[in-house]
This record gives sequence, C-alpha cells and structure tokens, in this order.
Amino acid sequence: MDPIDPVHGTGVLLAIALAAVVLLLVLIIRVKLHAFIALVLVSLLTAVATGIPLVDVPTALTSGFGSTLASVALLVGFGVMIGRLLEASGGAQVLADTLVSRFGERRAPLALGVAAFLFGLPIFFDAGLVVFLPIVLTVARRFGGSVLVYALPAAGAFAATHALLPPHPGPVAAGTVMGGDLGVVLLVNLPIAVVAWYVGVYLFSRWVGARVHVDVPTLLLGEEQDGGPDSTPPPVALVLSILLVPLVLIGLNTVLTTLVAAGTLAEGQAWVDALVLVGTTPVALLLTLLLAIGTLGRRGRSLAESGALLDASLGPVCSVILITGAGGMLGGVLRTSGVGAALTDSLGGLGVPLLLQAFLLAAALRVAQGSATVALTTASGLVAAQTADLSDVQVALLVTAVAAGATVLSHVNDSGFWLVSRFFGLDVRTTLRTWTVMETTLGLSALALAAVAYPLVA
Repeated sequence: MDPIDPVHGTGVLLAIALAAVVLLLVLIIRVKLHAFIALVLVSLLTAVATGIPLVDVPTALTSGFGSTLASVALLVGFGVMIGRLLEASGGAQVLADTLVSRFGERRAPLALGVAAFLFGLPIFFDAGLVVFLPIVLTVARRFGGSVLVYALPAAGAFAATHALLPPHPGPVAAGTVMGGDLGVVLLVNLPIAVVAWYVGVYLFSRWVGARVHVDVPTLLLGEEQDGGPDSTPPPVALVLSILLVPLVLIGLNTVLTTLVAAGTLAEGQAWVDALVLVGTTPVALLLTLLLAIGTLGRRGRSLAESGALLDASLGPVCSVILITGAGGMLGGVLRTSGVGAALTDSLGGLGVPLLLQAFLLAAALRVAQGSATVALTTASGLVAAQTADLSDVQVALLVTAVAAGATVLSHVNDSGFWLVSRFFGLDVRTTLRTWTVMETTLGLSALALAAVAYPLVA
C-alpha cells in the first residue's frame, strides 16, 4: 500500500512511532502477551493513531503482513524441511564434524561465520539463515555453551553480505541511484564487509556469548535425531552438493539478471528466462528440497515416512512465520502512515559531512520503519543529488555509509529481528541485548572503515 499524505506533523508521527515500539515492548516483556497478538494489536492502534483512514486500515495491515509472508513463508517452509532432512539423516552432523576437524573446536564459530559469509554472497539473509540453521545448531549442540557463540557469527555474516554487497538488492539500488559502478561497489565493499564482520560480529559474539547464556533450541528437531532404519550417515560430498544447489542456482540467476540489465544479454531468450526462473529463491529451494527428499530422505525411509518427517517439521515454525509476518505488518503500517517520508523531509538538509549525512539518514529511516532495503534505497535517493562530481570509489564508500546506517538498531519493526529471535530461542529482551547491539556494532564498524578510507580517495 502506498504512503498516505500525513495528517500529522513530523514530530507527532515520530512520537507515535516511538510510543508504538514502547507499547509493544511493554506488552511482550512485562505483560507477557504473545508476540504475534501484541504485534497485530500495536499495528492496529498505530494505524488509527497516525491518521490512516479507517476504511484503509485493514488494507494497511494486510499489505504489510502479506508482503512479508510472500518473501518469508516459502523460504522458511522449504528451508526447515531441508534442515530437518539434514538433521534426521545425520547430514548436518557430518558437515559439522568436517568443519570442526578442519578448523578445530576453538575456531568452530569462526568456521561457521566464514562458511555463512561465502554462502551469503548470492543468497538473501532469510533464505541463507534458514538453510544454514541446522549446521549452526548441530555445532552448538556438540560443544555446548551459549548458542549465541555459534549463531551470531553465522547470522551476522548473512546480515553483512545482504546489506553491503551486490548482488543484494539494497546495495545494488543504492549504487545505481547514486550513479556508481556496481563492480567498484563490490570491490570496495567486500574487504570492508569482511573486516566489519570480524570486528563488529565475530569479536562481539565471543564477548556476549561468554556473558549471556542461551540454551540450544530444539525448534527444528524431532524427538530424536536418527538416520532412519539405515543409520549410516550420508557422505559429506552429498551434503555439500545439496547445500550448493541453491547457491549455484541463485548465483546464476543473479549473474544473468545483471547481464540482461546491462544489455550484455538480450531480453526474452527462452534459456535465459528458464535459468532465471529456476534461480528464483523459492524455486531454487523447492528444487533443493526435492533433491534432498530423493537422497537424504530415502536413506532407509519410504516416501511416506519422509513425508511424515517433513510434516512434523512444519508445526514448530508456524509461530516463526506468523510473528515474522506481524513484524512486517508493523513496519508496513509505519511506512504507509508517512513516518518514513516525514523523517526524510526533515533530515534532507542536514548540514553535516556527506558520508555522515548518508549514514544518519539511513539509520533514522531504519529505526523508523524497520526495512533495511527501504532505508538503503530512500537514503541513497536523497544523497544522490550530491554525488555527480564524485569518483566511483567515493560513491562506493557512500554506499557503505548508507548500508551501515540501514544495518544499525534492528528492533521490533524489523522482520529479521523476529526470525533471529524465534529461530535461536531468544526472548525479546535478549534479542535486543544481543542481535540489536550486534547489528549496531556491524554498522558502526563499516562506517568507521568508510570514514577512514574516504579522505584518502577524495
């Protein structure tokens, strides 16, 4: 649903948005109201308070909910089924053992983060997180301690690649709007993303994991882990091949789409359209799931037994899907109400250095409406008017600053916040203390690196 013309001034809209967040936290943390119910209730009250016409309130609620589910539900559903097959067949354990044997127990969190970073280069945050989840939980279960030690490096790697690196939509849109070269954006932001992940995510996860204990969740597990009647675990080559299928298909989709957009490939060619289709994230995960059923799922099981295993895997994630959709509902209501537009108008003339201005605009939009991609594209559009005389490297660093701002302070209006919270068994307070702070240290680390480099190329 498109934003309405605001009926309140910027100050009132921002006050309503702040009150909505506070009310939501009180309902969930103090009153102990279920997060799904609290999110829907606060979204309804916010829609009415911000002046959305009453006749349009149902559309405002369902559009944000529906658009989030459209991108999340299929990915979570297919992803958890793939994950359950990896768990039940022993495939996740085999891969975890291989990682640990290569890197050692002490470097297991680093190994998970590096693997997730590579896996996340072509794959969106939510898809990568849900497919990688069983490996993270298997390693955490093997060594014990807080799941945060293992979960944050992997989840943070997906967040870093999604925010900072093409071909993900946010940095691609930002680089294009500001007139930059996407190849330069990738070359500049890749080392920045690696260093920012190591400093802002990996080191932070070691620190917070030693202070905040969270048990390994059992969300994606059945009553027991087994390999079926045939208890021989699958070979690691088979497990890796299954995990590489979505990586290859989605990566190929990205390459072909980029070549078509650049005019290198002609539009409308049947073979290009077919490969782009199978590389669309839901289709790629569906094909991966079918491959997993035909290989891991049939090891000592009938197709009916594999179907029962998959059916059981979906029940526990119903709450994840609904809560994530409701988080998208609140973000959608805030966007429709004009909070983001009002904030954009008020911040457009900041008299601060361009790099810092780009960061602050994106950060304010991120906090106000939740979506990192929306914050990236909106803030880059505001900054674009001042980039005409800048070099490609300077534009790439501005993309870094905008991406950094769009990363910080993930909270209750961000669907990614709820994915991490539900998947890793974190309550809202703990998610704010860990994930929100980690996203902020990641963003600030990227901004600091850009700030150091920018004067050198000016």
